[in-house]
Amino acid sequence: MAKNKGARVVINLECICSRKNLSIKQERKKGIFRYTSTKNRKNTPNRLELKKFCPNCNHHSLFKEIK
Repeated sequence: MAKNKGARVVINLECICSRKNLSIKQERKKGIFRYTSTKNRKNTPNRLELKKFCPNCNHHSLFKEIK
């Protein structure tokens, strides 16, 4: 039988600049880039925000958790 994983959940992180379709000079291609990660729901009940590299925007940008 499968064990209960507890409070850890899988989340999707989406680039906010790709979502808004900002015009950036070094833009490579159109689209939305997403990362997947896990978080502990008890420790971080709010939506997670991380700064990661976006290959669509070609720079580090803010990634927000989506549902």
